[in-house]
Amino acid sequence: MVTTRSHAAVRMPRAARREQLVRAAAAAFLANGYEKTSMDEVAKAAGVTRLIVYRIFESKEQLYLAVIAAVLDDLAEQFELGPNPMPVEERASITAMLLGIARRHPDGFRLLWRHTSNQPEFHELFVLFKGEATEYAVGLIKEISTNPLIVRWAAESVVSHLYESICLWLDNGDPTLDDEFLRMLADGVRAMLLAWFGDSG
Repeated sequence: MVTTRSHAAVRMPRAARREQLVRAAAAAFLANGYEKTSMDEVAKAAGVTRLIVYRIFESKEQLYLAVIAAVLDDLAEQFELGPNPMPVEERASITAMLLGIARRHPDGFRLLWRHTSNQPEFHELFVLFKGEATEYAVGLIKEISTNPLIVRWAAESVVSHLYESICLWLDNGDPTLDDEFLRMLADGVRAMLLAWFGDSG
């Protein structure tokens, strides 16, 4: 007689188990919201026992932060802030870099952008994240305008457009059409800047 072992009985390296739980939690939080998601539901989504979840994460808050940290760490690695802005010829790659991060963390990416700001426990974290993303955009846009208020508005607008557009593509897009989506997204951003700042954009 052949027997099968459940996910709960399968021993995994701690790092692999942690990653599994983070992905399961991201899906659960995105589907049900932070308040309505229990550790039991995360365990069920991951196919493990509640005890296994608590062996790695002491609380639901710690687990949510781990989901968001996975996205933020990837963003930090891809967009290291240097003393000089990204060269013009490389800026078209920004959309591809963001979509790559979103594809690696589809639920966490949407959770970070759409939901974290609405959670009092994590609102400050969202403000810091959005602030850093905006400052990165300011560093690129300030070359084409001398008005700091206009630059900041444009930077915030571009950041919001990029992140929400990618979230919408994750919601309903076809991964096989990612290249076409990226072309349209990059063309759209260039058109926005051109409309706002003229040929200098």
